[in-house]
Amino acid sequence: MKRSRLPLTALRSFEAAGRNASFSRAAEELHVSQAAVSRQIRELETTLCTPLFERLHRRVVLTEPGKALLNQLTASFDGIERMLTDIANRGQTRTARVSSDASIAACWLIPRLDRFRRMNPDIDVVLDVDPRLIEFRADQAELALRFSFRNTSWPNTEAERLAYALETPVLAPSLLAGGPAIEKPGDLRRFTLLHEESREHWKNWFRLAGEEEAEVRAPGPMYADMALSKQAALLGHGVALVDLLYMQDELAAGTLVRPFATGLNSGSYFLVARSLSKLSEPARIFAEWVRAEFAASVAALSSTESERCVLAE
Repeated sequence: MKRSRLPLTALRSFEAAGRNASFSRAAEELHVSQAAVSRQIRELETTLCTPLFERLHRRVVLTEPGKALLNQLTASFDGIERMLTDIANRGQTRTARVSSDASIAACWLIPRLDRFRRMNPDIDVVLDVDPRLIEFRADQAELALRFSFRNTSWPNTEAERLAYALETPVLAPSLLAGGPAIEKPGDLRRFTLLHEESREHWKNWFRLAGEEEAEVRAPGPMYADMALSKQAALLGHGVALVDLLYMQDELAAGTLVRPFATGLNSGSYFLVARSLSKLSEPARIFAEWVRAEFAASVAALSSTESERCVLAE
């Protein structure tokens, strides 16, 4: 089909409907009626002599040609929107928009972010905190920092592992004052155990530390993420399992104490984008800084051979 005859309005309606898997949500996004979206898509199907949707009871499903067309259109429209935004912003302060889950943002990124600002005063970082991996559309973050216990890749994205996670028990020095010394892992059960999302982490750590299966018990409060359990430990509320990358400053300052070297391998940190090789310049500069900071964080950890093996590629 010649470029001069491309049905741009119909393609826009189809892309919104395919991406949302809904004609009504596409109509809301485009500020038109559902009937207008449906009409545009039927005219496009007639022009192409190919059905793009299967119309089922109360839902629509893309056909294989529809899926192929949607992938191409979404990438093209996102690229156009990003280019128009870049042109409009030339001469203004540049922006790197980043998505992160709460724990990475609070425990690792925010304490270091001022270093990036001093190194790159012309780049403003816009940080979106969201536990879900975004779609990297033009109106969303271009880059994401993510932690995962099991996943190493996500659909329609590129992911680069930055470091492995190693959880180890920490507590405030005030909890140790005046009490008997902690000599074996089981002694930690004298204190309140602080949990992040699941009690299995503590159970797995006790088993790794040599505790008998029958003796593994892990009562204690449950927190939504590691940033909260770390804060509770700092306040002296109990013992938390915290990733070594999240508490380097606290261990160095003595505000947290690590009674045992045993660490539980519990996932990895990733840099994620639709395409890591096609980032805007501000996002590319931020990605390079993140890589360097993670490498420095890993290098600064305890130099024991076991930790180097677990935390470094």
